[in-house]
Order: sequence, then structure tokens, then C-alpha cells
Amino acid sequence: MSRQLKILLWMVMTGAMTCGFLHHLVAPEVINFERLHIFLFNLCSGGTLLIYFTEGKPHLSIRGRAFLLLALTFALCAFLKWYVPTLVIPLVLSVIIESIRVRHFGRCIPVALFSAGESTSRKFHQASLLCLSLGLMISSLAIYNSEFAHWFLLKKFKLDTFFLGFSFPISLISMSVIFALMKKQAEPPIAFLKEFSFWVINLGVILFFLFILANWFVPQVAIATILFLTVALILFLYWQQGMQLQQKAFLTSGILFLLVTSITGILYILLAFSATYDPEKSLPLLRMHAFTALYGWNLSGLAVISRHGDFPIELHSRAVILLHWLTVFILCPLGFFYPVAAVLAVLCYGRLLFILFFSQGMVDPGVVAAEAKVLEIIYE
Repeated sequence: MSRQLKILLWMVMTGAMTCGFLHHLVAPEVINFERLHIFLFNLCSGGTLLIYFTEGKPHLSIRGRAFLLLALTFALCAFLKWYVPTLVIPLVLSVIIESIRVRHFGRCIPVALFSAGESTSRKFHQASLLCLSLGLMISSLAIYNSEFAHWFLLKKFKLDTFFLGFSFPISLISMSVIFALMKKQAEPPIAFLKEFSFWVINLGVILFFLFILANWFVPQVAIATILFLTVALILFLYWQQGMQLQQKAFLTSGILFLLVTSITGILYILLAFSATYDPEKSLPLLRMHAFTALYGWNLSGLAVISRHGDFPIELHSRAVILLHWLTVFILCPLGFFYPVAAVLAVLCYGRLLFILFFSQGMVDPGVVAAEAKVLEIIYE
């Protein structure tokens, strides 16, 4: 990745977190920075890195640059509530993503998702691209419905709900990397568990999203619990089957973030449907859930795919992992309520991103050879 792109992504991702704390300066009733906060990270940074990783080129392609520019424009228009451009831009972004998916995987119809010969890693990879393109198209429909047509009266069928929709592709590409770094030859039970994990994660999240739209309590709890158990299974598989590379400690930390996210998500659902539900009192739990998902789990995957051609670097460092947990698990939730903690969170996050994007590390020929084999698996 070029230094210019690293600097640009550092600015966008740091700006995303900063927007999450701007309510300390400007009341949300005056200007609400929530959309900008989420879209800059998930859609702009995450979508661009997904393209960069899929194409496997040393520099961001013309398609990637067009996506980044249009995604930034979409985020700004959504923030300013200029809804006419937000109807068109997601459709163009979806076409870009689909062109990249078809070029990389060879077919318009994703039949490989149902093939026993396709690796779990590649299935997650294609599902990530497909999910992003579909999410973009549906977001355009949601905007048109909520702002103009009013076809559906579902309370949550609106753009803000697609905070989840744009986050899921990042989760899937992170899963793709995790499964790519597992041993390729596996006994039948392991191979079955990998395939099982793929379908539970994908179908589970789709059903969970539909249950959120329908506002159904019991199905939400059931699916959230199943997803939690599946993430625990993936942690076990990665711990047992993961190759001993520098990324392993950092990605293991990322899965732990995802487990925390799953637990806080279940607790929030239980709280939200309880008779004593108070939005103000439940806000700390909701903030912890959001920050661990966005800047914990999702950042773990994005950090690895952003530097996939640069290893070995210092992602295995305990200091880096501790800084990540201190920032996301403690400073960010506190920063939502206390301005001083917010400043510390942004500073620590900026430092963390600088390490993730620009650190070099010592070159070990053995590790480099192993990394080369992994890249062959990912791009086969």
C-alpha cells in the first residue's frame, strides 16, 4: 500500500472516531455526527480496504479510487441530509463492487458459495463483496421509502439501520482472513465445522437483521445466542488450526472483541425489551457494544488486510494489543460521556492506527516465506 493511501486512510479513520465524540461540542439536536462517524469507518475505509485487498495490487486501482471518492460523497450527503444524491450514489458504488467481485471470482451468480470444493476463506471473501453491494442497493431503497415513497411503515427500515449493513461486510472479510490462516488440510470434522460456521454466520446475521426490522424479541435473542456460540467455535478452530504467524495474536484478540460484542448485544436486547427499560441508563452498554464492534473487531480485520503484503510487522506485540484494548474497551466508552476521556481516546486511537499502518518490524526470512504461502492461498 502506498504511503499516500495510508495517510489518507489514517485521516479518514481518525476523523471517524473524532465524529463519534463531537456531541461534546455540538448538541446532536443541532448537528448529529453519528452517520458520519459510522459511514467514514465502515463504508469509506472498510469498503476501500476490501477493494484493495481483493484486487491484490500494490496501489489502489482506479475502481478503488472511484469507490473511495463516491463513498466519501455519500457519507457527506447522508450527514447533511441531501437525500437525492444518496439515492443514486449507492447504486453506482454497488456496480463498482459487483464488477470487482465478478472479475475476481469469475461469475456473476455466486454459485461457488454452494460448492464443496470452494474454500471457506474464499466463500467468506465473496460473501463480503456480495453483502456490501446488496447493502448499498437496499440502502438506496430504504432512503427512497423513508424520505419519499413511504411504502413500508417499518420503523427501522431507514438509512440509520444500515450502520449494521455496512459493518457486516467488514466482519466477513475478517472471517475470510482468519480461515485463510488456518491449516489447509483438515480432518472431516474440522472441515464440516468450517462450512457450518460459514452458513451460520451468514444466514444468522441475515435473519437477525430481519428480526430487528420486525422488532421481534425472542427470535433476536435466539439468533444472537447462536451467533455467540458460533463465534466461540471459530475462536476454538483458529486457536487449534491457525498457523503460527504474526497475525495470529492480533486476530485472536479481534475474535475476543467479537465475543464481547456478542455478549453486550444479547444483554442490550434483553434490556431493551424489559419492562424497566430506560434508554439513558442503557446507553453505557450500547456504547460499549458499538465501540467494541466497530473499533475492536472490525479494526482487527482491517488492520491485517491493509498490511497483507507488508508482513512481518509488529502486530503480535503485547503493547499494541494492550493499547487496542485500552482505547476501545475503556477510553472510548468513557469518552462518550466525558470530554477528557474522549480526547485521550482519539489520541490513543490515532497512535494505534499509526502503528498498524506504518510500523515496519524486523524481517525474518522464515516468517516471510510462510507469509508468501499464505498469500498464495488467499489469492488462489
